[in-house]
Amino acid sequence: MRIPFTSSPSFRIVAVLVMTFLLLAPIPTTADGEPGPFFLMGSGRLHLKNLRNGREAGVELLNPDGSLNDAALNEVDRVFGFPTTAKGEHISPRLLGMVSYFADRMAPGATINIESAYRSPEYNDGIRKRGANAARTSTHMDGMALDFWLEGVDGKKLWQTIREQDCCGVGHYGGKTIHLDAGRPRFWEAATSGTKTVEPDHNRHLYLSTEYDRYRPGGRLRLSLSGLSTFGFGVRPMAVVESEKSGEQAPLALDLPAPTGSDCILLQDRKATRFLYATLPATLPAGRYRIGLDFCNRPFPQMPATARSNVIEIGGQTPR
Repeated sequence: MRIPFTSSPSFRIVAVLVMTFLLLAPIPTTADGEPGPFFLMGSGRLHLKNLRNGREAGVELLNPDGSLNDAALNEVDRVFGFPTTAKGEHISPRLLGMVSYFADRMAPGATINIESAYRSPEYNDGIRKRGANAARTSTHMDGMALDFWLEGVDGKKLWQTIREQDCCGVGHYGGKTIHLDAGRPRFWEAATSGTKTVEPDHNRHLYLSTEYDRYRPGGRLRLSLSGLSTFGFGVRPMAVVESEKSGEQAPLALDLPAPTGSDCILLQDRKATRFLYATLPATLPAGRYRIGLDFCNRPFPQMPATARSNVIEIGGQTPR
């Protein structure tokens, strides 16, 4: 929403009331009143404009019942230049929810002006060689990131607002544009970005994430890895669900094809690391948890032996 300048005191009061209403609007819920699939969701209304390819779309991320709108996600993929069919997934809905959340706070109704969206590994490598601020293991390659700006919003202020949430990756290189991703929570500026490093990564910055933030007991769980430089490593077929409060663990069997009796499931390429499935225990009490994976056949000693996911909440909606 754009509010024109006026010197009228009464207009200013009305403007403040309108902005307050927008900022305090309720979190989107499902038809039965439960919270939506992500902790940070916003209204779900986005107007996206990709300044690289000229594509533009207005979308509603949520259906009336609070579930994700697949047609809207396909439109987002088109704008981002994301190869939906080849990847077998969409641009991260968690990322889109965060974009909606922060845009609603900082500039309700404003266009999301995208400077950089999806990058293929080949394209990412090419711009790195030309000296661009592009990490070797960029989350852009997994459809989990965008660089964008909002008209009339100071880039440093937007960066600080997102940083305070400790929810995600957020970078600022100066000017009005920021980087936002749905990867490991971290923040940086130009001097601390490390994008120009030539030091081998050795999978040290890998990140494990769930498809959604909220699940019901017995819900189907999809796990994905990002921030990877090298493939061909393995995961143990038995993961864990770990209580955020008590640290207690319950076993969680991964639903992945593996040779009979194998205790190490190899992940040979990027796509294989994006689709790790399991079913949550039906008796899992309500609360907050993390999922833990153990790695095997690690190509480097520097690669972590284990990974813990983002926090998930049991007892909320299982997205439909």
